Amino acid sequence: MQLRFACALTGEEYVSQGAWRKASLPRCPLHPKGGCGFARHGTYVRVTPPGTQIARWYCPTGHRTFSLLPDCLAARLKGTLAEVEAVVRAAEQAPSLEAACRDLRPDIELPGVLRWARRRVQAVHAALQALKGLLPERFPCSATLAAFATCLGVLEVLVALRPIGEPFLANLSSPLGFRPRCAREGGCAGAYQQPVGPDPPRVAA
Repeated sequence: MQLRFACALTGEEYVSQGAWRKASLPRCPLHPKGGCGFARHGTYVRVTPPGTQIARWYCPTGHRTFSLLPDCLAARLKGTLAEVEAVVRAAEQAPSLEAACRDLRPDIELPGVLRWARRRVQAVHAALQALKGLLPERFPCSATLAAFATCLGVLEVLVALRPIGEPFLANLSSPLGFRPRCAREGGCAGAYQQPVGPDPPRVAA
């Protein structure tokens, strides 16, 4: 389970300072009174920014690990929130997603870039729409980064929203919140993915 690590560092600063060593989770989220054997459980590595490690803890009673994700990093996506925001801003400002994608990922073909960008745009806009509903007086605007930037008076919206949305992060979609991408009624991939094995026999007409 991911939890927020309140941290004002950029991704590069987080790595250069080894800030995961300063991350602290003094009590078990499942057993705040203790007695469950809750203890630090090392770190895990993220691909980007290079050298990134995330501190984690383990509750043996609840059989659950907990990790502290710094505010600068995207949840369940590679890289930082600033990098994700740059993609979504480009999409918002371009006449179409296809136009925005032409310069975003020259290393892959356009269909792949479209899938990559669409995933980020849809997830961010879903989180913004959810925050509008949860905090309507604070965000009387459209669910776009440009509109939220005006409401907040900031340049980087997603990093600013992580602390504002902290009470709701477990239910907000990644990369801002910590809700798994497959958190939908009926479960994850099992309902949408063909089981491993040979095809079933055809039914006679």
